[in-house]
Amino acid sequence: MPAIILKTKINADILTVFDLARNVDVHRNSMSDTEEIAIAGRTTGLIETGETVTWKARHLGIQQTLTSKIISMDRPYEFTDIMIQGVFRSMHHQHIFRSEGKATVMTDIFDFESPFGIIGKAFNALYLTRYMRNILLERNRHLKQFAESILKTHEG
Repeated sequence: MPAIILKTKINADILTVFDLARNVDVHRNSMSDTEEIAIAGRTTGLIETGETVTWKARHLGIQQTLTSKIISMDRPYEFTDIMIQGVFRSMHHQHIFRSEGKATVMTDIFDFESPFGIIGKAFNALYLTRYMRNILLERNRHLKQFAESILKTHEG
């Protein structure tokens, strides 16, 4: 099962970063390239433990839906979501936050498994892992930019 681990340092406090990371509206805005929208479950605001969100998006030229559920949350240090319906055989995404001075380090641990056995494994190695990593990097870049702009607005 491929695992993507990313660390992003964000110049904002841990509570702000944590809440932005679980905000459905912020996520939707960060995924505008894939036309991602929340269509069921929690469709706006802060998602909580036990809640689901169903996303509709265009990936690899194909319209897809994916439903994820928040299975654990320890505010403001960690939350984990899993796919309960979608194209992956499985998906598990842990979001970890820790303060580092006045900044926050956000760590993503994203594990997924494609369907189709050996063909899926080959597709992961050749393309999908890089594609998913780039999606997460773009999401994190957007979240960092938004969190740091909030900080500047409050300071200025």
